[in-house]
Amino acid sequence: MGVSWLSHRVLNRTLLQRQHLLARTEADPLAMAGHLLGLQAQEPLPPYLSLAARLHDFDPAALSAALEDRSAVRLLLMRGTIHLVDPRDAWLLRSFVQGFLDKVARTSVTARDAVDVPVDELAPAVSEVLADDPLSPARLGEELAARFPGTPADALTHRARYTLPLVQVPPRGLWQQPGGVAYQTLQRWAGQPPAEPDPAEVVRRYLRAFGPAAPADLTAWSGTTGARALFASLGDELRSHTDEHGRALVDLDGLPLADSDEPAPVRLLGRYDNVWLSHDRRDRVTPEPAKRQRWMGVNGGVGSTVLVDGMLEGLWRMTESGRVEMRLFRALTTAERADLDAEVGRVEALLAPAAARE
Repeated sequence: MGVSWLSHRVLNRTLLQRQHLLARTEADPLAMAGHLLGLQAQEPLPPYLSLAARLHDFDPAALSAALEDRSAVRLLLMRGTIHLVDPRDAWLLRSFVQGFLDKVARTSVTARDAVDVPVDELAPAVSEVLADDPLSPARLGEELAARFPGTPADALTHRARYTLPLVQVPPRGLWQQPGGVAYQTLQRWAGQPPAEPDPAEVVRRYLRAFGPAAPADLTAWSGTTGARALFASLGDELRSHTDEHGRALVDLDGLPLADSDEPAPVRLLGRYDNVWLSHDRRDRVTPEPAKRQRWMGVNGGVGSTVLVDGMLEGLWRMTESGRVEMRLFRALTTAERADLDAEVGRVEALLAPAAARE
């Protein structure tokens, strides 16, 4: 099959279609989290905003209950950041990014003072320390420091979470509930043994959620290297494309591409939504460098975003009075403003009980 040329608008609409941001859908929250290969969860609120933007009648209590009954977990995954996934995907994705996390552990300022601790000694020590109950990062570090004298406690904590799949247990991440971080091992918390690594399936699922893509995009999403070889391993499963800049892209053969004229409704997304962070150039929804800079803010901080016509057109935050406050990047049409007002109403209704705390 020949190589097809894809305009930026087709790539934009296809990404939004695969992200379920062109139209809300009826789906179980964990099924949507699985399709998206996890929900970015560096902070407690963004996973709820991600699902509210994609699902009809999303009930945040359902996702909160999934964390409590352990059918959803929060742990370090892609790019060394916290994601919310189900336990099966926790094992699958952790095995995919573990090499990257090991590299981070060797170079990170927070963990490198513990890099000389052998994994075959650290792993059983962590399991022993967490045998009874989850522990806060400080307590985990103290217990490990007693077993590895001379190694800083905070470095041991960071080394442990990079090297081993440690879950942030509830109440962390529960809806409208405060909760500090406490760790437990994934196997003990979820009650499931490790899954077999399946990097090819991860690549397929990445393309279903974020494709078409280049090897550099897979690396940007995950942090891992070797993406070119992973794409090559799929062989005839892939179809080739090029973008407006002549960059080679691939996609799973048979996956539909969106029409460039597909309307894209206004959406308010939380901080760190993966729709922004899963391509090398980050230009599918932010083609203008000046707008990308305003979104990333000072020192790389990422703001909560406003999508209009499929593009980044503003930032938003919740005020203490429970109202959405926006900073738009351009004037909106009458129709766009009406769409925005409706979306703001949805978000304010969702967050109203917790507005003063978020």
